[in-house]
Amino acid sequence: MPSSIRNSLVWIFDAFERDSTFISKRMFGCDAAYIDGLLCLVAADRDKPWNGLLVCTSQERHAALIDEMPALRPHPVLGKWLYVPQDDPAFETVVERMTALVLARDSRVGVEPKPRKRGGKSTLPKT
Repeated sequence: MPSSIRNSLVWIFDAFERDSTFISKRMFGCDAAYIDGLLCLVAADRDKPWNGLLVCTSQERHAALIDEMPALRPHPVLGKWLYVPQDDPAFETVVERMTALVLARDSRVGVEPKPRKRGGKSTLPKT
């Protein structure tokens, strides 16, 4: 059932409003930002560890992003993505830098979304 509570962190996506390719979707009860069809950022304002900014990237790119923004760390549940909790003193600085990187189409940020599995009849042959 969709949540009727508004995510207090959707302001993060304000930076993307003028980008014609920007799409926002709900994901795990949070809000996700897509640019050019790539899943880039997830704003989460739920209980820890779902309270902050998730950066959608690959593990090969973690070191470069952490070197630039040491407040980033692998997410404790989704270790393939980076995360900065909302209560981190550098949260707003990281948000500002990450939105700028997304808008600059930095290749370290963004992943191809997995295609949704279709419901309905199985295509497996009956035995």
